[in-house]
Amino acid sequence: MKRPYRVVVGKPGLDGHDRGAKTITRALRDHGFEVIYTGLHQTPEQIAETVLQEDADAVGLSLLSGAHLTLFPRVMSELGDRGLADVLVFGGGVIPDADARALREQGVAEIFQPGASLKGISSWLESALDERED
Repeated sequence: MKRPYRVVVGKPGLDGHDRGAKTITRALRDHGFEVIYTGLHQTPEQIAETVLQEDADAVGLSLLSGAHLTLFPRVMSELGDRGLADVLVFGGGVIPDADARALREQGVAEIFQPGASLKGISSWLESALDERED
């Protein structure tokens, strides 16, 4: 890792299941990232404001409610409104392949499905952020 990266992990919307978000938060911390977990029931505005206040390099969104095609773009829009369009956005949850493709086309860097390896996610994020440092 070229430097200690700051990552916000957010749970947008009314999704009340945060086991995956807490698991990825711990895995990223163990890998060497500085991680800020926003907690449940965050609005896109709250998540973007946290990214701004924490000077984060990336934001990971965890969503199981099925509202990913609405909430992911709203978070990205809020980031853009705050001059943070360069923040890397990635996500995870139960997201159908077609929806994951659509989100990538809208600028989400990567979508991780259930069963993705924690080491693989951490390594991917490190590589993606290191590439931006060059």
